Amino acid sequence: MAKLPKQYQFIDLSDYGRTPGRWIAQSLVHTNFTPIGVTTLFIIAGLLAIVAILFNYPLLAAFLIVLKSTLDAADGELSRLKKTPSYTGRYYDSVADIILNFLFLLTFMYVTDGSFLYTCLAFIAIQLQGTVYNYYYVILRNSVNGDSTSRVFETEAPIALAGEKQSTVNTFFKVYYVLYGAFDKIVYQIDKGAVDSKPFPSWFMTMVSMYGLGFQLLLMVVMLVLNLQNYVIPFFICYSGFILLFLAIRKWILGSRTGAMVGEIE
Repeated sequence: MAKLPKQYQFIDLSDYGRTPGRWIAQSLVHTNFTPIGVTTLFIIAGLLAIVAILFNYPLLAAFLIVLKSTLDAADGELSRLKKTPSYTGRYYDSVADIILNFLFLLTFMYVTDGSFLYTCLAFIAIQLQGTVYNYYYVILRNSVNGDSTSRVFETEAPIALAGEKQSTVNTFFKVYYVLYGAFDKIVYQIDKGAVDSKPFPSWFMTMVSMYGLGFQLLLMVVMLVLNLQNYVIPFFICYSGFILLFLAIRKWILGSRTGAMVGEIE
């Protein structure tokens, strides 16, 4: 089951792991393996990639990062195939991603004798980039009756779905909110009007998908293979410049459904 109706689907630059991820999910659908189990596997792959970077095995690290992205796609596919949507799994996945992102950057800082301040700036930059992509993507999914596991406004724990405990959902949501809440609020404040926009065209979503986590990791892979580890941290700081372009396109070219002025929606 796709996240979007066919007429609203777009080329997602960050979703290159979807096809092999779907194959993995299909191979596991009749087993006892759970989507959360697959998420745990991508955490392991990410941690092994960090070890490979530390011991100067860039090609192995690159392979493991791609594997991590593939498994990241597989957990959601398995959830849809088994018809077991889960807020627990959704938050577990997101929490794992943000922690791994920070660890990846710390690792690049360590092996290049980089600055901790610039590393923190790169982490903030990466998270803002990813939040811009997720913000527009979730708005699109909600506006066209697509996948609804993710919400535009994550301000309180959702009601647990069948097969999961409310207490578990509450706990994972609290961790998620601590880690992501500030980034969500920043992006919402700079483009409140997006929630009232017409469904975004596929060309716009394809452009924004360059900020998807999968594509961000792919850029790290390219820099690892080309022995450009020294440029990872400064690159992602500068890469945030495209946020202004996307905001300009969304506000002044795509506009809103009702024609309301940007910033009126609270």
